[in-house]
Amino acid sequence: MGVLTSSYDTLRVRFDDDICFVQMHRPDSGNAINTLLIEELGHALGACVGHAKVVVLEGLPEAFCSGADFKEIQTRVDGDGQGGQDGQDPAPLYDLWHQLACGPFVTVAHVRGRANAGGIGFVAACDIVLSETKAVYSLSELLFGLMPACVLPFLIRRVGFAKANYMTLMTQPVSAAQAMEWGLVDACDDNSDNLVRKHLLRLRRLGKDGIARYKRYAGSLDDALVAAKPKALAANLEVFTDPGNLHTIARYVRTGKFPWEAD
Repeated sequence: MGVLTSSYDTLRVRFDDDICFVQMHRPDSGNAINTLLIEELGHALGACVGHAKVVVLEGLPEAFCSGADFKEIQTRVDGDGQGGQDGQDPAPLYDLWHQLACGPFVTVAHVRGRANAGGIGFVAACDIVLSETKAVYSLSELLFGLMPACVLPFLIRRVGFAKANYMTLMTQPVSAAQAMEWGLVDACDDNSDNLVRKHLLRLRRLGKDGIARYKRYAGSLDDALVAAKPKALAANLEVFTDPGNLHTIARYVRTGKFPWEAD
């Protein structure tokens, strides 16, 4: 099985029978999303096809996922002759979330700490979201002139347009209790490890073929994610190639100053 014989730099992967636990592991960056994380997670999920009936996606105790890796963006901005204005192809990340949403396995997000920006994409794409009570959820993109373009199709599918719009515009953290009331989170508990354990006891009873057949059928009922992809990718590229936004991101990485703070 490829996932068992592979060595990853940004992931910790283990199997328990036909349940695969995938932990995003970039502690020095708050589990920010970089190119390598996308590549390795895509490989791990691909290897799970036909082997896993449940995939549990986890982060770190302090951070599930903090969103785009601004340091990687700043390096690209400062390092190429175009000033970083060619942008990075957002399709692989969108496809990764689509695999979580529609792949032939049950996907469970185990959220502790903060889930922000692109981290919400991982959460919203999963079939089941289990949260530590202290976890917080936010979309901070507009503070930097960006927008959660690729996140929104998955988030709207989960909570509806109004709540996704509110999170985008307010940019402030939402508690796990509020996220559960809105439908982003399915269950939360102070002991989220035990919460995951109890859900897996039930999910273990399901057959792999039955899960794959159901996910294929469920995905056929709504083609919104496929239909939204071209607009989402175009909007993402628009904000991530804007010179003003790139300057703001690079300045934030270098100085820690937010866009509204003077030089």
